[in-house]
Amino acid sequence: MTETVRCARCGAPLGKDDVAMTRKMINRGTDTFFCVPCLADHFELTEEVLREKIREFKAMGCTLFS
Repeated sequence: MTETVRCARCGAPLGKDDVAMTRKMINRGTDTFFCVPCLADHFELTEEVLREKIREFKAMGCTLFS
């Protein structure tokens, strides 16, 4: 059984996009992950801005988001 990855700040369960965005914004080699709302708060952005960036990275073919 696999263990659910959780946000290091709020404890929310994370999806693939949360993990990929953490790696994109923090460090590709990190083993500490954050949910999109916590990343947005940390970088003083809105969640919608980060979700739009996720869509852009996917459209560009970024391998972190595959």
